[in-house]
Amino acid sequence: MKNHDIKVYPSKANLPKEEQLAYKLAKMVTDEVDISPEVEDMVINRIIDNASVAIASVNRTPVVNARSQALSHSRAGGGANLFGMPKDTKVHAEWAAWANCVAVRELDYHDTFLAADYSHPGDSIPAVIAVAQQLGKSGKDILKGIVAAYEVHVNLVKAICLHEHKIDHVAHLCPAQAAGVCALLGLDTETTYQAIQQALHVSVSTRQSRKGEISSWKAYVPGHGAKLAIEAVDRAMRGEKSPSPIYEGEDSVIAWVLDGPDAHYVIPLPEDGEEKKAILETYTKEHSAEYQSQALIDLAARMREKVSNFSDIESILIETSHHTHYVIGTGSNDPQKFDPYATRETLDHSIMYIFAVALEDGSWHHEDSYAPSRAQRPETVELWKKISTVEKEKWTKLYHDSDPDKKAFGGRVVIKMKNGEEIADELERANAHPAGAIPFGRKNYVKKFDMLTEKLITKEERDRFISVAQRLKDLSAEEVDQLTVEMLLDNVKENRPNNKGIF
Repeated sequence: MKNHDIKVYPSKANLPKEEQLAYKLAKMVTDEVDISPEVEDMVINRIIDNASVAIASVNRTPVVNARSQALSHSRAGGGANLFGMPKDTKVHAEWAAWANCVAVRELDYHDTFLAADYSHPGDSIPAVIAVAQQLGKSGKDILKGIVAAYEVHVNLVKAICLHEHKIDHVAHLCPAQAAGVCALLGLDTETTYQAIQQALHVSVSTRQSRKGEISSWKAYVPGHGAKLAIEAVDRAMRGEKSPSPIYEGEDSVIAWVLDGPDAHYVIPLPEDGEEKKAILETYTKEHSAEYQSQALIDLAARMREKVSNFSDIESILIETSHHTHYVIGTGSNDPQKFDPYATRETLDHSIMYIFAVALEDGSWHHEDSYAPSRAQRPETVELWKKISTVEKEKWTKLYHDSDPDKKAFGGRVVIKMKNGEEIADELERANAHPAGAIPFGRKNYVKKFDMLTEKLITKEERDRFISVAQRLKDLSAEEVDQLTVEMLLDNVKENRPNNKGIF
């Protein structure tokens, strides 16, 4: 890997494009290198993972509405597929990416990478596959596109913090989605450079989508990015240019949205000829909750064995990282995080709620654990309000460790009983983390798929999709058309266009 120093330049400096971050990203994306079996295997895992959470959410309101919009944009002569719909239902690629990204994101149950900022790199996959299906690309092309998208996304997240400036993480995602589509299509460096710049320029939005009463827009963010990215690539392919330099310009993103005129970032990127393997640094979720709660859910299940009566608890203190404390902990100062009538999206971002339910139940379920009847249970509300968080240097340091083998997102929990007894325990990594107690492998991804799609798809459809996904690199263009999961049409809400909106 090579580190690249990025800062703001005045217009009079006339920064050569070869020295601009967007061009360096494009050059890396278009560098043809071999993909190792290990990386290929993980791409397949994430395609299976995305499909599992998408089908599980197919009838949830945001997904239904996104699909309804997409169905109003059918494409004669071939387009892209929608999760849950018959394979011969084709819509324009940007709308398929829109709807499929919402389905993947809705349950907050797919992969993550945390460093200077937050990310869900798997959000690029639906955009790459949608364009591949519309333009008749092969499985090998898809593999190349997904690997490139992860490489751009992960390395931006390692170096540039968006949330500190209250900017949502779509500003890293959208350039990665554009990069993935460019790699899929085998576009040249110049076109990729223009597409990445345009994708960033149009995708900057505020972080209010993850603050206070969190709405369903959180699920739409990656779909919004995917649609913008595909359109940006299309314009670049037609010869359109973009605002430049988009990162380093004196009136651009770094200067006015991020750290300002005196900013300095160090971006790690693979050198020429070096393999792109950033996907191996990412991790999926065993539990349907914010990633920073994964280890704490596992810890709660372990600690509950030492508590004979939950009503005897005086208080619970969670010692954790800066990000966990200030984003999903009491450091956020969000009263909504203690509201039993809050939305699922808000509860998902309350470690106090999550730990209380996990402690009482000893498990976590993607639907049952968020049900209103569960959140409003009196004894749960009482326990929930006894929980607080605090930042500790140890956990913040682990969170930001540059060594993937040391990086961790756990915490230490101290349960104080009314009789003065204290029960304390800690866990650095979730059990499913690559360095955890039970790392997720192919069998775990397939098991998660089976658990989430049970009763929703037939066994024949299950076997067909798993078989197709596992042959990714060898798929022909015709077989790429099968890289989706179909449900019985009667089981899919809003399975045809309606007249509820403009479209």
